Amino acid sequence: MFPYRGLPVRFDTFRSVFRALKYRNYRLYYYGQSISLIGVWVQNIAMGWLVYRLTGSALLLGTIAFALQIPSLLITPFAGVLADRWDRRKVITLTQIMSMLVAFILAWLTLAELITVAWIIFLALFNGVILAFDTPFRQSFVPDIITRREDLSNAIALNSSLYNLARFIGPPIGGLLIALVGEGWCFFINGVSFLAVIIALMAMRIQKVVRPQRFGSIFSQLREGIRYAWNFRAIRYLITLVALSSFFGLPFQALMPLFAAEILGGDSQMLGILTGALGAGALAGAFFLAARKNIRSIPVITFRTALMFALGLSVFALSSYTTLSIIALVFTGFGMIVHFNSTNTLIQSIADEDKRGRVVSLYSLTFMGITPLGSLLAGAIAEYIGVPFTVFFFSLICISSALLFGTRVRTVFVSLHWKR
Repeated sequence: MFPYRGLPVRFDTFRSVFRALKYRNYRLYYYGQSISLIGVWVQNIAMGWLVYRLTGSALLLGTIAFALQIPSLLITPFAGVLADRWDRRKVITLTQIMSMLVAFILAWLTLAELITVAWIIFLALFNGVILAFDTPFRQSFVPDIITRREDLSNAIALNSSLYNLARFIGPPIGGLLIALVGEGWCFFINGVSFLAVIIALMAMRIQKVVRPQRFGSIFSQLREGIRYAWNFRAIRYLITLVALSSFFGLPFQALMPLFAAEILGGDSQMLGILTGALGAGALAGAFFLAARKNIRSIPVITFRTALMFALGLSVFALSSYTTLSIIALVFTGFGMIVHFNSTNTLIQSIADEDKRGRVVSLYSLTFMGITPLGSLLAGAIAEYIGVPFTVFFFSLICISSALLFGTRVRTVFVSLHWKR
């Protein structure tokens, strides 16, 4: 430890933040993802720009986003059942290969000038199906490569930091590549980037897990998982909190262009600043959670950051000052990422191994499948009372749900202590 401007700084802080990288399998997974996620963001930017260039329609831009997300509402719960039955690494490898093929098909159609909006919607929908299968397998896979439970929260937080870093790095690269070589080569580059994570998955050495043989239909297994999550009070409280935050809190992101243009009187540059402020808070939150060594403090952190997310959102909703809006979004992003990631950590820490995939799929469903429905409701209400009051009203519901969860924190803490 050495003093810097009066503040004690420990040399082991860096090691603490990245301690999950001591596991070989997780290192492979992390480095493979670091390349692949940048490619995904390059493709996202290129796809949005391609749709805009072909149509100039905001409605079709929203349709593409909806097509990518809505399969999760129908598929993710059943994929969670399969995540408790099938080899997780093999399925994740297969989904990455399929996503790679989609990217190459997009590249070929675009470079050959055969691309149409109908093709883009179809491929976005197909990619959404792949993602709906991939998510519960991917999230329930992390504990398979982290042998010590106390490092699980660090691994999940590092995954989040990686995603947010890619969100910073990928779009500027994508914008530059669009200007230099066009959208088709952006899709091709994303396809190539998937090789990194595929090779990493194949290089892992994972002890084979003998899963108990399951009888009965997928529907019966799904009902069993839902009953288990509902009857397990700590899990029920956590999933309910995330569901309310997702439905009423996350839709503000779809309305950000309106805040930038109509409330703050800016343009696309203002939208970029607001998005960057949200991302900066999210990145700081991810590293904050990664630095936590004691998982026992996470239930209280979940409550406090859920409340921070909601309060930051309420201030942003009513702000007409650029500086205040930026500050509010930094706090909103911090609270959002820590709230969701800490909930994920708690659920995976207290759920039984043989039901983890199904429970994680319910968690994934709350923010991947429910958020598009909340966005539709927010858009409809905003037509009558305006965007600021809609987001503010939704933030009050999030504040109430966070305060209610605060009265249930002890139940989650006891479950976590008992599980450990």
